[in-house]
Amino acid sequence: MNFEYFIAGRIAIKSERTFSKLIVRIAIAGVMLSLAVMILSIAIIKGFKTEIQDKVRGYLGDVQVTRYDLNNSFEHSPFVLDAETVRQLKKNQNIDFFYPFATKPAIISANNEIEGINFKGIDKTYRWDYIEKHIISGTIINFADSAAAMQELLISNYTAKRLKLKTGDDFIMYFVQNQLRPRKFKIVGIYDIGVEDIDKGFVLGNLNIIKRLNNWKPNEIGGIEIRIKNFDRLKPVADDIYNQLPRNLRSFSIKENFPNIFTWLGLLDVNTRVILILMLIVGVINMVTALLIMILERTNMIGMLKAFGASNWSIMKVFLYNAAYLIGIGLLLGNILGLGLGFFQQATHIFKLNQSSYFLAYAPIEFHFMDVFLLNITTAVLCLLVLLIPSLLISKVSPLKAIRFK
Repeated sequence: MNFEYFIAGRIAIKSERTFSKLIVRIAIAGVMLSLAVMILSIAIIKGFKTEIQDKVRGYLGDVQVTRYDLNNSFEHSPFVLDAETVRQLKKNQNIDFFYPFATKPAIISANNEIEGINFKGIDKTYRWDYIEKHIISGTIINFADSAAAMQELLISNYTAKRLKLKTGDDFIMYFVQNQLRPRKFKIVGIYDIGVEDIDKGFVLGNLNIIKRLNNWKPNEIGGIEIRIKNFDRLKPVADDIYNQLPRNLRSFSIKENFPNIFTWLGLLDVNTRVILILMLIVGVINMVTALLIMILERTNMIGMLKAFGASNWSIMKVFLYNAAYLIGIGLLLGNILGLGLGFFQQATHIFKLNQSSYFLAYAPIEFHFMDVFLLNITTAVLCLLVLLIPSLLISKVSPLKAIRFK
């Protein structure tokens, strides 16, 4: 039988000291709350970053390829995508898909209101998976009917509200050129991305409209949007794409096009580290306090064990076993609380956010097993290592004085 483990079990389970029981419960609650907050913090931050990234890259792709020139306007210069570049892009194992696009500044006039907008032209190869998830009214452009597709348009909910428009409405759009070129469009769908920079900046229409307005050749486009398979490898993949392009083309990653959003997301990691450090400190302080009080209340027992020949390390192990038992209970309850609240939020979205400020309507949750595992291990190991310090007080206890201690 393990002597130290047996004594620790008797102390932990059959202790009848009211004051120490209260302190122990507070310590367990401290570890529980600290772990739960850490689990939820990491899950929310990761979920938040993933959701925002998916919103931006879902609409604009991960990498944009345009013509290399000095044009800094919203309207890209046209170019012809040669067969060799297409072959290189298709051969690249890191690329999921790509499609052509073009943009052109325009002004929408409707209900005695006007709104500046950026018309984004796409063709039948465009992937609608992402937009379809965010359509709140209507449907997508029907490219099967080429004549109807020239008049169909998708606008954001932000623009629709500002101009008092709804699905099925007609309006006039004026394209900005040397002379304003009016075109009549019909709204076939309204989407809500939730990122103001995108919602207020773009409408989706047919790429052939821009080609006709600019007198481009049938095979000329304004750019290519590329979606990669692993966003975590964005920089090396973007660099690889850039190196494979001909000299007349250049590429930009989504982080270069929207540096303010991704810089903001990067700052969230700093907040996460601060929260983790503070919560670990709270948990450690609670356990140190509990162990100190247990040692003081068990001074008589320490003296008796020393009188019977127990070594300082043996007695220290008794209290460390006891502390490990309490930490284990705290970690178990912390996992139940943190994961329980997280899964509840995933199922109900009960905790809402102001979408205009946070780009999301609810607090997102993204759990990773390795994150939870590392938090548990780190908390347990750190607490036990720090608890070695107060347990050293046992070596200072004199058996004779301890037995007399009341």
